[in-house]
Amino acid sequence: MKLKQGHIQVYTGDCKGKTTAALGLALRAVGREMMVCMIQFMKGGGPYGEHLAAQRLAPYLTIIPTGRAGWVDHDNPDPEDRRLAQEALEMARQALTGGKYDLVILDEVNGAVSFGLLETEQVLELMGQKPTDVELVLTGRNADPRVIEVADLVTEMREIKHYYKTGVRARIGIEK
Repeated sequence: MKLKQGHIQVYTGDCKGKTTAALGLALRAVGREMMVCMIQFMKGGGPYGEHLAAQRLAPYLTIIPTGRAGWVDHDNPDPEDRRLAQEALEMARQALTGGKYDLVILDEVNGAVSFGLLETEQVLELMGQKPTDVELVLTGRNADPRVIEVADLVTEMREIKHYYKTGVRARIGIEK
């Protein structure tokens, strides 16, 4: 099944749920036998639950984690983090323009820009290369206002209450 008209969606904000929302959209698309590719920026390590699910949903769902294990230093990112983000951006370009996928998700790409691993202009250029029949989703905190302006749909996740503040750590099967 091909889309007649794909749009650009942005999931941003300071609360949990951006990747989860994108994965929900991916699941819906896979249910309709659409081909989905998620490129995960700054998400080395794992495997996370979504990686294990993608193995079961292949060939319809492909998830490509990129980045090093652990956290990127926001104030002083390692040159290796920049290099890996640039590689991920090229993978994203190939996934978006290669004709294989109906839905392409750039998970945490907004964060990669916010951390200085990518330039906003690079992301805007990629958005401009989106084929008409492909849906593009960009997730991550701190979406640049210019990215928001170009997008067709923007959803902001806003924290009202979060169990992390009571000491609950990331749980297997829920957050990872």
